[in-house]
Amino acid sequence: MRILHIGKYYPPYAGGMEIFLRDLLKAQRKDSLDVAALVHHHTYGRRSSKENIEGIPIVRTASLGQILYAPVSPTFPLVLTKIIRSFRPHLLHFHFPNPSAFWSLALSEARLIPWLIQWQSDVVPSTIDRRLKTAYRCYRPLEQRMLKRAQKILVASKPYLENSVPLKPWISKCTVVPLGADPERLPWPEPIEIERAEKSWPSGCLRVLTVGRLTYYKGFDVLIGAVGRTRNTAVQIVGEGNLKAELAAEIRRKGVQRQVRLRGGLSNRMLQALFATCDLFCLPSLERTEAFGVVLLEAMRYGKPIVASDIPGSGPGWVVQEGDCGWLVPPGNASALAKKVAYLAANPSLCREVGRKGRQNFNRKFHIQSVVRGVGEIYGDMVSSSGPAGS
Repeated sequence: MRILHIGKYYPPYAGGMEIFLRDLLKAQRKDSLDVAALVHHHTYGRRSSKENIEGIPIVRTASLGQILYAPVSPTFPLVLTKIIRSFRPHLLHFHFPNPSAFWSLALSEARLIPWLIQWQSDVVPSTIDRRLKTAYRCYRPLEQRMLKRAQKILVASKPYLENSVPLKPWISKCTVVPLGADPERLPWPEPIEIERAEKSWPSGCLRVLTVGRLTYYKGFDVLIGAVGRTRNTAVQIVGEGNLKAELAAEIRRKGVQRQVRLRGGLSNRMLQALFATCDLFCLPSLERTEAFGVVLLEAMRYGKPIVASDIPGSGPGWVVQEGDCGWLVPPGNASALAKKVAYLAANPSLCREVGRKGRQNFNRKFHIQSVVRGVGEIYGDMVSSSGPAGS
């Protein structure tokens, strides 16, 4: 069976959607599916190109830049038509949100093939970036046409499905399939890498790691504020993004330069070593744009307890579950976060115990092979009921 995935970006771009897409394609290829992906270049001004990454064809279209976090690619429909004709997929697997996917509505080649939509997140009418609410008025009609046309819609958690306004008319098409991660991508670091990471942490403190794009909904400023209310706590923030300068200024304003480090983008090996050497992982996100939190699965894989925001109607609280893999705090509440971090700093044995539970939970619920099995069954049903399209 040939599956064409259509997404926004692909690694080395560092984002949860992209990392999940890479893990899924690699696992599907091992499961004898013939897979390819069409995405955008994450560096602007480059021509469309085709690569073979880990045995998987990855086509990247040229991008002129971004408008409201979405890539702008006028050549996307031409490249999509070309890859459909050459690859002849039995099924199109869209990863949303992605405005470029809307071109499929106008392409006869795409309309002849069954569609599955992986619903990674609503386009949330943000209270932080209010431009999104205005832009969504233009986005919504095409989004709804895509949902109407799709045979199946995959959602990563039950709470997100139950609280998604765009999905309400199509709930009969929706199936909950949690996201997963590939443990082979997350090996235990070599001793020399552990030693190097150990030196990056101050001694005698609770080591807190957080990872993500430095963008409006991640809540890193809340974590910085919480650290200013605690003692014996060190935080490393890994990631790049448009708020880097603002966060650096906030660290100086709070006077926590000795406690908080902005590490920027790191190599996979260095990031793995930080996961291995931290005591606690924190995801302080603010809005439902944080729909699941693939990075939470990575923390579980390394046996690390988690403190995450309990965002109403979103996935992180469902992934973590209070007292199971970690603890939940109200989003945007620096005081509550500081109290939880201080409590855990005083209870290291509890951190270790909950971290062990998290690793067991990862193996049981969030291994990428579980996703491959669940999605594979849906593929089979869709293709068998659609007839010979793409053959």
